[in-house]
Amino acid sequence: MSVVQAAAVVLLGAAGAAMVAAGPVMAAQGRKARGEIQAELREQSISFPGKGLPAELAAHQGRAVLTGPQARAYAQVIANNVLTATGGRTYAEVSAELFAAGGDDEKLAGLRQTAFTGQMLRASLLNAYQAWQLTTLVIGLGALLTVTGAALLAASTALAVAA
Repeated sequence: MSVVQAAAVVLLGAAGAAMVAAGPVMAAQGRKARGEIQAELREQSISFPGKGLPAELAAHQGRAVLTGPQARAYAQVIANNVLTATGGRTYAEVSAELFAAGGDDEKLAGLRQTAFTGQMLRASLLNAYQAWQLTTLVIGLGALLTVTGAALLAASTALAVAA
């Protein structure tokens, strides 16, 4: 076996072993994080209404919010409710109206608080969705790292045997 072949066997083997070791750790951390997201959502006791959802969300009726995609769907429910409550206006638009009115309009102040609260709840749910998406990526990359590491180990072994 030449020096180059020996170096290739060692490098492929070392890289493969490191990847095979790191891949399952990544996947396990992704699953752990996903479990934490589910636990937090479960603690919040959020459930979709039993009726009255738009057609695109009807499949969620009466269900608890326990996953990232469900959190995203519920965020849409909140967005719709806020727009209904504010007459289709955003927090920024209601705030601008309140300031234009001198800041003394109680109805606009209440609407601004409603819009603010709704947007903060929506943002929290969208953060849960984004975190869920990241866990999907981490789990997938962990699996890919493991498979790639195994392939590198097999290549290292094949090179060693061939030499």
